[in-house]
Order: sequence, then structure tokens, then C-alpha cells
Amino acid sequence: MTAARLLLPVGMALLAACAQQPAHNVDLAKQSDCPLSLTTGQTLTLALPSNPTTGYRWLVQNPASSVLRVLSPEVYTNPEDAGLVGAAGQSVWRFQAKAAGDGHLLLVLQQPWAPEVKPVQVFDCSIKVK
Repeated sequence: MTAARLLLPVGMALLAACAQQPAHNVDLAKQSDCPLSLTTGQTLTLALPSNPTTGYRWLVQNPASSVLRVLSPEVYTNPEDAGLVGAAGQSVWRFQAKAAGDGHLLLVLQQPWAPEVKPVQVFDCSIKVK
């Protein structure tokens, strides 16, 4: 068998493997984008406005663990060009759709030392993984 005849089946197999991967990542920043539909293997990036210098933090109450796998803990960044101490930034989490089913991704914005106080903001998103 010549090298050219061997490369064709190998190339087709590689293309078929790539076709099985999710089409793209999903970015989520607003609760109005929910409910959210994902396919198994897709990556979900959640970015919420945040300013931990106020004492308020986003706390993950329900990571939808039946359908999502946590890929990274919260990562906080603030704009470098703000130049102000205490300027607001954003908190980012990454998840991967791991199994078909339904789940709820729930985060609350509150002071961690006062869990009995009602959160100032809630992010509640229904997730459906196919």
C-alpha cells in the first residue's frame, strides 16, 4: 500500500474524531441567558461582576454536579486600566458538561461570614445537557 493510500483513511478517521467534539464554548454572564442547553463535553464559562473588597463574594451554592464538572475555582480579575484600589472586576468559573440530564447552577452574592443574611444577589440558571 502506498503512503498516499494510507494517509486518506487516517485523515478521514481524524476528521471524524474532530466532528465528535463540541462545536464551541459557551459564555454566560447574564441570568437572562438561562435556561441553558449544552451538549456533553462543552465548556461553560460563567463570568459575573464582582468586587470582593466590599466583603461580598459569589458563593457557589449548587454547582449542578449531576450534569457539570468544575474545571476551575473562582478566578477574580479587575481591569488593569481602572487604576483604582477597590475597583470592581469579575469572577469567572469554568465548568464542563459531563453527563446528559438537568441541573441547576446556583450562586449567591453575600458576605461569607454572615450566611444567615439574605444574599444581595442570586444567580440561578437551569442547565440541560444533551
